[in-house]
Amino acid sequence: MRGLIQRVNRARVDVEGETVGQISRGILLLLGVERDDNAASVDKMIHKLLNYRIFPDADGKMNLSVTDIEGGILAVSQFTLAADTRKGMRPGFSTAAAPELAQQLYNQFVEQLRSRHRDVATGIFAADMQIELVNDGPVTFLLET
Repeated sequence: MRGLIQRVNRARVDVEGETVGQISRGILLLLGVERDDNAASVDKMIHKLLNYRIFPDADGKMNLSVTDIEGGILAVSQFTLAADTRKGMRPGFSTAAAPELAQQLYNQFVEQLRSRHRDVATGIFAADMQIELVNDGPVTFLLET
């Protein structure tokens, strides 16, 4: 499982011109599910996401998590994050989970995340989405399980 996280001042996701999810200060998460992912991968990613210290403390050091600041999380499924880009000039998707498994694990991820964090918004799985964000920093990290 790969999660590209961006520290944001605000973010939103639109589908067919309608806003389906939005947050203020927090994390935009683009989540890619790989073929070997399972329930343990979901739990590890949630733990990392909620506890990863990317927000500044009073001294300006990255010592606070999204949980510490009570920030929002906008979780968006991102199939292309599971691509293998090591060879050639075209991404390969043999490492990506099949759509059924990816949707099952993404839904499980969102359900468990919502049970552990107050402010969670999402996109729509497999939809054509437009994402608008104000990246704070910019601060961007790739989390892997």
